[in-house]
Amino acid sequence: MTDRADTLLGFLALADRLKTVERRGRVVLPDGSTRRETSAEHCWHLALMAVLLQRDLGFEVDLARVLTMIALHDLVEIEAGDTFAYDAAGRATQAVREEAAAEIVFGALPPDLGPPMRALWEEFEAGVTPEARVAMACDRTQGFLQNVLSNGEAWRAHGVTRAETGPRMDPARAVDPVFEALISALYARADAGGMLR
Repeated sequence: MTDRADTLLGFLALADRLKTVERRGRVVLPDGSTRRETSAEHCWHLALMAVLLQRDLGFEVDLARVLTMIALHDLVEIEAGDTFAYDAAGRATQAVREEAAAEIVFGALPPDLGPPMRALWEEFEAGVTPEARVAMACDRTQGFLQNVLSNGEAWRAHGVTRAETGPRMDPARAVDPVFEALISALYARADAGGMLR
């Protein structure tokens, strides 16, 4: 058990580095200033969203499976870094970088945990199962929400247009009417605030 404990503690120490991976989204501080959101904060916010929305979905999902995917989905960023949703050059290499990172990150787990955890990460990436689709919709909704909360600061800094957000947000809107309602409300706020070009 000592070897297993050491391996698990080593993995948890590796996973702790997710707290240092910065995203483009901004967190508004009590004094009105902002700072970059971390991927770990992002994952917590997604988990909360999934818990709150589960009962509003028009179909059943295994919430534990959704939450596990949420906890795992960005761990590859520890090695690959975060890729901004509207960075075409970064997205062109994202899959290759993240696959290589997955080898390192999930390879740090004990042999009975590494492959099933990686399989859940791959399920999230494929986005085919109901649980993966809900996790993806939470992921995209949270990123959009973070931009609205910060008055579009990251969008403005990177010249993101309203039209550019459609291909990213439309799949999330299609998952369930609850996501359509949330995302429509966020677009209304973004439009009213002139946050997107």
